[in-house]
Amino acid sequence: MGWAAQSAKALLMDRTALALLFGATLAWSTSGLFARAIPLDTPTVILWRGLFGAAGLVLTILWMKGPAGLADIARLGRAGWLYALLSGIGMLLFVGSLKATTIANVAIIYATVPFAAAGLGWIVLGERPSRMAIFASTLALMGAVIMVGVGGDGYWLGDLMALGMVAAMAGIIVIARARPQMPALAAGTVSAIWAPLACLPFASMVGITPGNVALMAGFGLINSTLGFALFVYGARRAAPVVTGLMGALEVPLTPLWVWLIFAETPSGATLFGGAVVMVAVGLFIAVESRKAPVAHPA
Repeated sequence: MGWAAQSAKALLMDRTALALLFGATLAWSTSGLFARAIPLDTPTVILWRGLFGAAGLVLTILWMKGPAGLADIARLGRAGWLYALLSGIGMLLFVGSLKATTIANVAIIYATVPFAAAGLGWIVLGERPSRMAIFASTLALMGAVIMVGVGGDGYWLGDLMALGMVAAMAGIIVIARARPQMPALAAGTVSAIWAPLACLPFASMVGITPGNVALMAGFGLINSTLGFALFVYGARRAAPVVTGLMGALEVPLTPLWVWLIFAETPSGATLFGGAVVMVAVGLFIAVESRKAPVAHPA
């Protein structure tokens, strides 16, 4: 394959990765909407959301690879099992943080994922982020700070869980990048099974109605299954900082859904800060996608 063909193929792969990661971000940005709409305790929500999400992931594997796809679980290896562990921990901390603190606080803490992913990727993989990536990450974080403010509306326990979620997210981003051949979908399915089952002893049947079950099914299938499947195939094609930056779009999108569904008008700071985040990510994508991949003649 010649240099031009290699460059075109690599650029197409980069754009495909961006599209997949953007789709994952859209799916994940519904988290605040579902958390606001489901009036149940945290263990119960995690249990039902997780079981529906796990079922969706199993069906996804069967659809893509057939029964042989489930055999991927047997070849996860150390990286795959670590991925499953971190993914499950992140799931528990994610839903817990949404219930234990404000959605705004979770959003601003989540906006630090680009920093965590870039730093961990630099340490583990030796991938030094570009100046543009660092600038865009800083700008995105500034936009998130403007959006949610520093009013201290959150609660320390929920904020700590959100920080733990960020660490787990950075970990799985780097693992996916370092081991692109790892069956990440199978690892995610394992995490989607063990994490909700860990909440089984603490869950309750109080308040379980057809409406709430439908909401938790949507939470699992849209926010968990769809988001994770798109993320798995996007993260393995993109650098950690790129994956983190695309995830930063979740910061302005999460309150957008709440506004559309619950008619809660965002404040001026929310609108302005969200616009800053979207400009930062859009600017980064526009600049980086035009760079020709480094390649050598075959």
